[in-house]
Amino acid sequence: MAAVTADDQPALHSFVRGLRRDQAAVTAGLTLLWNSGAVEGYVNRIKMLKRQMVGRANPDLVRKRILLSH
Repeated sequence: MAAVTADDQPALHSFVRGLRRDQAAVTAGLTLLWNSGAVEGYVNRIKMLKRQMVGRANPDLVRKRILLSH
């Protein structure tokens, strides 16, 4: 992060500011043994189902499809 701060790349400066703002979370995510991969996979699948049904079904049908796709 120090090297990026010394460089002249505004987009990277913004990225490093975000990392520093959430440094505790970033450090925990990179060092702890457990992760939320299973949850992220489930969320990704729900988003895919919602994208497939946009404009084709009412919210009740989308909800039913998500619950039954488990």
